[in-house]
Amino acid sequence: MDQENPTNIPLIVPRSRTEKGYHIFWKIRWDSEAILELRQQLKLAGPLCLVSLLQYSLEIISIMFVGHLGEFSLSVASMATSFASVTGFSFMLGMGSALETFCGQAYGAEQYRMLGVHTQRAMLVLMLMAIPISIIWTYTGTIFTWFGQDLEISTEAGSYTRWLIPSIFPYGLLQCQFRFLQAQSNTRVLMISTGFTSLIHILVCWILVFKLGLGCQGAALSCAVSYWINVLILSVYIKFSPAFDKTWTGFSKEGIANLGDFLVLSIPSALMVCLEYWSYEFLVLMSGLLPNPKLETSMMSVSLTTSSVIFRIPYGFGSAVSTRVSNELGAGKPEAAQLAARVVMFLAVTEGIFVSLFLVAIRHIWGYMFTNEEEVVSYLSAIMPVLALSNFMDGIQGVLSGTARGCGWQKIGAFVNLGAYYLVGLPCSVILTFLLHYGGMGLWMGIIGGSGLQAILLLVITMRTNWEQQAINARNRVCGTSLPK
Repeated sequence: MDQENPTNIPLIVPRSRTEKGYHIFWKIRWDSEAILELRQQLKLAGPLCLVSLLQYSLEIISIMFVGHLGEFSLSVASMATSFASVTGFSFMLGMGSALETFCGQAYGAEQYRMLGVHTQRAMLVLMLMAIPISIIWTYTGTIFTWFGQDLEISTEAGSYTRWLIPSIFPYGLLQCQFRFLQAQSNTRVLMISTGFTSLIHILVCWILVFKLGLGCQGAALSCAVSYWINVLILSVYIKFSPAFDKTWTGFSKEGIANLGDFLVLSIPSALMVCLEYWSYEFLVLMSGLLPNPKLETSMMSVSLTTSSVIFRIPYGFGSAVSTRVSNELGAGKPEAAQLAARVVMFLAVTEGIFVSLFLVAIRHIWGYMFTNEEEVVSYLSAIMPVLALSNFMDGIQGVLSGTARGCGWQKIGAFVNLGAYYLVGLPCSVILTFLLHYGGMGLWMGIIGGSGLQAILLLVITMRTNWEQQAINARNRVCGTSLPK
């Protein structure tokens, strides 16, 4: 062991260039290092995009099966799924994202055993958090009734959400397993297991909904079955694969110690995700207050579904850069981390331009993918250019959020999202929609202001980052010492 470096953690590699990072953030010198970084990010991002899309497809598949039971069942499942996402799934996703910092930096620092320790802590914390979430879901029907929803719909939505309770526990474990594997750039097994689970989910839905006659409850329960199957597949792989001999050494007492260290980062991480998710749910609520609520909510439903599917691409890029940045900072290579942040911005802008142009080009036919109502299709075609701009801004902030997770800026990200969406985005939506009478388009125009401000603030923070200091912070975090003020 190195006597000058007893922890065996890589020392900070000094810069080979003299310029400060924020002065050249936009410039990329396309040398062999930049090309290699581009290839590494694309190799990571491809599977991660697909995994994100496949996991998102599980709830879509369940809702599609419920849709064949009738319009009432569809509305019940949609309301319950939306409530569960806001109050549970998004929170678990955010808390699990803290592992992108802990595991990614530990792997870069070659502290391999700590990946398993951090993952055990995350599993324990997320399982404990699932208990209050389950209690909230138990009273979903009562909550809907308090907010003036139809009694029959509230009762059935409450029943659907209660049948979703068994799914919150495996979902939390999955977030931990995903980040454990992602930090090691082991994404192929994620893609295979999630793809297999998606196929199994179709069969499970069909059996529970139609063959066993469980209806809506069967669709909800099918999510739990599929999530547990995915957890089991990944658990067996991690347990018996020789690739994880160093990073997973089994459960230990250390895995239940220092839970506060994980909570300090995971709570802001959850807020960072939830504050953004919740703002879009408010759009749906506000659309129901417009003069033609049926048309407006239909348009908003299709628009949000479209945005959610498209966002899987920049989310994959964000996960890839989170891994690259955290690994390089943990390895004490600030310049390589900065290069990763610049390369992903290039990818995000390029992807955003192509996708936006594609959406505008198909705006007159896209609505037919969801409905045959001419009024809805026509309305959606008018909204599509605004939606394309929204998706572009979402793509930029998505990859910048990934950089933030890689650096451990979750607390900063939470404050940025709070200010961007709740002090700017949602108030602008209210003003444009209800005071200036722009209708559903006003909702999207306002939220673009929020996502745009979020992207600008995160970009400024990234541009002005002292990457050498971030590498020192990462080393201190891996060593378990307090970070400098």
